Amino acid sequence: MISIDGQSLTLAQFRDVVFDGTACTLAVDARNRVEAGRRTVEETVSRGDATYGVNTGFGDLANVRIEDSNLALLQERLILSHCAGVGEPLADTAVRGMLMLRANTLARGHSGVRPLLIESLLTLLNSGVLPLVPSRGSVGASGDLAPLAHLALPLLGKGEVRVAGEVMPAGQGLERAGLTPLTLEPKEGLALINGTQAMTSLLALSVLACRRLVRIADLIAAMATDALRGTDSAFDARLHALRPHPGQRASAANIWHLMQGSGIRDSHRQGDVRVQDPYSVRCAPQVHGAVRDLLGDVETKLVIEMNSVTDNPLIFPEQGDVVSGGNFHGEPMALAADVLALAVSELGAISERRIEKLTNSAFSGLPPFLTRDAGLNSGFMMAQVTAAALASENKTFCHPASVDSIPTSADKEDHVSMGMGAVLKLQPIVVNTYRILAIELTAAAQGIDLLRPLRSSESIEALHQAFRERVAVLQEDREIATDLNAAYAFLDDIDRFLDALQ
Repeated sequence: MISIDGQSLTLAQFRDVVFDGTACTLAVDARNRVEAGRRTVEETVSRGDATYGVNTGFGDLANVRIEDSNLALLQERLILSHCAGVGEPLADTAVRGMLMLRANTLARGHSGVRPLLIESLLTLLNSGVLPLVPSRGSVGASGDLAPLAHLALPLLGKGEVRVAGEVMPAGQGLERAGLTPLTLEPKEGLALINGTQAMTSLLALSVLACRRLVRIADLIAAMATDALRGTDSAFDARLHALRPHPGQRASAANIWHLMQGSGIRDSHRQGDVRVQDPYSVRCAPQVHGAVRDLLGDVETKLVIEMNSVTDNPLIFPEQGDVVSGGNFHGEPMALAADVLALAVSELGAISERRIEKLTNSAFSGLPPFLTRDAGLNSGFMMAQVTAAALASENKTFCHPASVDSIPTSADKEDHVSMGMGAVLKLQPIVVNTYRILAIELTAAAQGIDLLRPLRSSESIEALHQAFRERVAVLQEDREIATDLNAAYAFLDDIDRFLDALQ
């Protein structure tokens, strides 16, 4: 059970909830803060103060005063009107993350909602009753308005939910969760939809995937380097101590460690006419390491956002103040996602270049396209083309979404973040890069086989053996897509090889 308090949520806890179904509960101290914030809203309403989102319209309609008799209806219609999303629904993992993150930001006590609202979100999460949230419709202006409106809609007994893959009316889902439809009170509708929790959830999922990706890249690069009969001297710790970027030193140490004891490396210590390996081999630590460092920066910003209050207006119970601002703007997450997209694309780009070197006999000294009977067999010719296609597609996706602001809401929202667009296009870049690395693994394993009877290091041979249990050596041409898909699936099962890596 994870205690939600709005201040201490970690990425590890996010992972546990999203993937393992760990339950969440509202912390006692958070409940007290939430109740204090709610009292402040009630006092504001009782005084009749004109307060944005409480007794006024929204966006460009903020100057329209709403009668007290319509305040509950105002909040309901806000949710209904903002359910304007389209496109395929977000995955269950993303929606679980959104529910937890929205509950967490409300738990800070600065949004003016009742504890009941937060507990209802957590009940949906814990029960596996997940709102159906369309993926398109957010410009990251007042946060992710449309996605969060769809997230909130089932609390009103409207819309649809998904339970264990089955889509059903929200009312039926609420019954399964033991809930009844809520009547929203002043400020609560706005508090449910103002924020960045859709883009933050999706970015968190990509960051978790990239944590594995950077270690997988080092692992496979080590096998490819040995298959290319590259030198391990470029990974010497003394060299990297002179340019001590943490990620660079970690990647260099990983590749160095993995290559130690290789009989392939020992076989060409004498008489090797190559003075230096190409950059895709020699500079792997510098490229992989730069991605690692940037990933660390993104993770720092992500954890701050996960524990931030991104609503508007915000409630300050101690002073009795209600203050309007712009914490909902998604720029921090948009820029983080755009920059991470560039970095991950580079992992794929350098991997594709190593694949090209493995298939290019003029450089590798291996049989053309990694096949013994070249001509009759085309070997890995098209596997490299597929890697090139994926790497090129990544470059297209790398166009930054965050620079593409477009005014909305009668120009009230005259600069928007496009954060949701940034995280949505990051996802295929991550998947494509995993697939490129799977192709590199398949080619590198073939290269090791073609160097027999020489053997690589103990670590690389263990990886090679495990891979060969899933994908047989390519003796003659066959439908290689089957091998590449099996290699991609294999990457899900290699944590035991990653545990020793930084």
